[in-house]
Amino acid sequence: MAAQTPEWKKESELGPKSSRYVKLDELAWRKTAFPGVEIKLLLEDKETGLMTSLTRMAPGATLPLHEHVGVEQTFVIEGRLVDAEGEVRKGEYVWRPAGSRHVATAPEGALLLGMFLQPNRFL
Repeated sequence: MAAQTPEWKKESELGPKSSRYVKLDELAWRKTAFPGVEIKLLLEDKETGLMTSLTRMAPGATLPLHEHVGVEQTFVIEGRLVDAEGEVRKGEYVWRPAGSRHVATAPEGALLLGMFLQPNRFL
């Protein structure tokens, strides 16, 4: 497995079997292609598509129609995430099966912990 924390400077100082204690304030927010949506990549394996990220959505931000290629899990740290099937609020969790599709919005903004087996496919 080639998992790593991109942009984390201390990664190169560790052995392949060492635990990674990542201070999140050392990672920059990355802009995405979608207005008001930024991410911090906590773990990424480009070979398998495995990814864990923090996503910050500004009030009213939208993730356009996308498909979850593998199982997707989201824990809401702040705010709420809304789609046509329902909503998940602060302190709540949702997971979506592979092949599910939706548009997600954050009416008041949101901070989300997302775990993906493979990257989303935006349609």
